Amino acid sequence: MPASPTGDLIGRSLHDPAYIDAVEAFDAHLRLERGASEHTRRAYVGDVCRLLAAFEDPDGEGLPLSDIEPGNLREWVLTMSRSGASPATTARRIASVRRFFGQCLRSGRIDQDPSTRLRTPKKPSRLPTVLQQEHAARVLDGADGRIDPARAGGPSVPSDRGGPAESPDPTTRAVGLRDTAVLELLYATGLRVSELVGLDLDDVDGTASLVTVLGKGGKVRRVPFGAPAARAVDAWCSAGRPALAREDSGAALFLGVRGARLDVRQVRRVVNTATDAVAGTPHLSPHGLRHSAATHMVENGADIRQVQEYLGHAALSSTQIYTHVSLGRLAAVYDRAHPRA
Repeated sequence: MPASPTGDLIGRSLHDPAYIDAVEAFDAHLRLERGASEHTRRAYVGDVCRLLAAFEDPDGEGLPLSDIEPGNLREWVLTMSRSGASPATTARRIASVRRFFGQCLRSGRIDQDPSTRLRTPKKPSRLPTVLQQEHAARVLDGADGRIDPARAGGPSVPSDRGGPAESPDPTTRAVGLRDTAVLELLYATGLRVSELVGLDLDDVDGTASLVTVLGKGGKVRRVPFGAPAARAVDAWCSAGRPALAREDSGAALFLGVRGARLDVRQVRRVVNTATDAVAGTPHLSPHGLRHSAATHMVENGADIRQVQEYLGHAALSSTQIYTHVSLGRLAAVYDRAHPRA
């Protein structure tokens, strides 16, 4: 059986057999017990390997895990700070190391956890970049013009490379229908881009207007979508996808021009192209559409816990960033409703 990407990473980064064994056990714990994705596991394992490699001598012999002390870890954090690591990067690496040593303690590799007193640097609060509601409507109306050209003033259909085509051939038209469905479904459901590209045909219930999503940690949720997204997905599945599908396309909902499952990079290009085409809109990523969808729901009165479920956030604290956008709306409600306003 070929080595996994995380296994390759461990083998390239570490030499001490005890370190390799401990990190491989940690990786297995993440995969089997926590249901972590390959991407998440690679991030955690990479952070831990970076730490442990610093404790190996030139001959590849590492400081025993049981001899690593809080002072060693504080020095590691200080070194990161001096090297210019951002607070967000430092906080993520500390979280990885804490999880690793916690697993080592539970498995009996160490008797005391040296990471318990590590202090996480405070990350500066950064509000997400979002579309204004009117800009979102213009972006999506322009995309819908690929289904109904009258809505966009003509049949301009961008290709995978973002260039327009005057008279689209079947492949180019299929790509246009796909991109419309991608944009509408991203905004309608607030999916993460990884969740979107992972969708299969059976995950979309067009009758009930629901999409079944496999989210972080292997958690499944069902998210509703509205009529514009339903029209776009139906048009893609009936008139677009058949033009791109190949024998080995499988059940993937969204396909690239060669018939393979659409990837994250292609979706990012679709969103960049669509938002850049509308004057006054920020340069937006797929995650920006997710932010925008959640923001607009809060602005229009959605309960924050409903938005938490909609986004698939495990903790309410992850969702509360969206409450910043409702401050203006709250002030307006206050002026209208409070007797002493």
